[in-house]
Amino acid sequence: MTVPTETLMRPYDHPSAWRGADLAMRDDWRIVLDADHNRELRRALAHARARGVQVPALRAADFPLPTLAPVIEAMRREVMDGRGFCLVKGLRIDDLSTADAALIYWGVGSHVGSPMAQNAQGEVLGHVTDLGVDFHGDSNVRGYQTKLRLPFHDDNADIVGLLCLQTARSGGLSRLVSRTTLHNVVLERRPDLMEEMAAPWYLDRRGEIPPGKPPYYTSAFFEFLGDRLFCRYNRAYIESAQRLPEVPRLTSRQVEALDLMDSLCHDPALHLEMPLERGDMQFVNNYTVLHSRSRYEDWPEPERRRYLLRLWLETGLVPALPASWAERHEDWKDWQLDPRPPIFDLSVRRAALEH
Repeated sequence: MTVPTETLMRPYDHPSAWRGADLAMRDDWRIVLDADHNRELRRALAHARARGVQVPALRAADFPLPTLAPVIEAMRREVMDGRGFCLVKGLRIDDLSTADAALIYWGVGSHVGSPMAQNAQGEVLGHVTDLGVDFHGDSNVRGYQTKLRLPFHDDNADIVGLLCLQTARSGGLSRLVSRTTLHNVVLERRPDLMEEMAAPWYLDRRGEIPPGKPPYYTSAFFEFLGDRLFCRYNRAYIESAQRLPEVPRLTSRQVEALDLMDSLCHDPALHLEMPLERGDMQFVNNYTVLHSRSRYEDWPEPERRRYLLRLWLETGLVPALPASWAERHEDWKDWQLDPRPPIFDLSVRRAALEH
């Protein structure tokens, strides 16, 4: 058992230590695009189209944003070094094709960071929509390909971004919780469990297994590198790893730690809940904020079904990662070798994305 360091046993004083009930009373975590911003985005779209630059080749230089770029840079700093997330509202997409809305989103994202492949198929622009697949019955299925409630979790890159193209008939609310606050509350209520949380946990790779590596990886809930706190948590993947015979069975003490983390994540005083409406762009720091989504019910018409686009962005603002994070990042270096253009055809999306 790894003993937690002295640093882990002290509260972490950082701007990312917020509580959802407090932020729900404020709106400083929102950026609202106005008419001038939208015109600038349309000009950037026309510029990219005129040059024939598509996803995934488009870079920030191909998508000039003279007045919005400083706004995006301030947001990027706030997401990476401050609160840990931002919601951008007001992007007008009603008259845009899916491909054009995606190109604008990619262009904005390219000013935030470098888009990275999100799976072994080289998908750089993820499609978050219900494919009618079975997460519990198929170990290769991901939660974002279903309409199930997504547990609080993190992704690989510095930032995960979402663009909402279509909303569900009901449900599908986005939920965020500060990992910094989780760490500090654990110290307040159950400091005896920090030893468990600082130890390595086994998480399922769910079919994306690099050559020569086991079908799981390990990481602690909380760990420091220098003066930066990192947190990794995904109960679904911890429990999924229990199907593997070589993974040790969870102890009663570990289950107690999982139950505590879940109870804190779902505490309405701690997490922040928000709807994502058409045109909303959300950017979340994967090291200081966990994200989740409530279960949803969809519209019967295929063209109205809930549909979001996802980016994983590397910012270059994190000088180093803990060893467990760095090892996991090794998994997806090969994914970057053959980035795949997005597929928007509804008739082929399921076949293209299912893995």
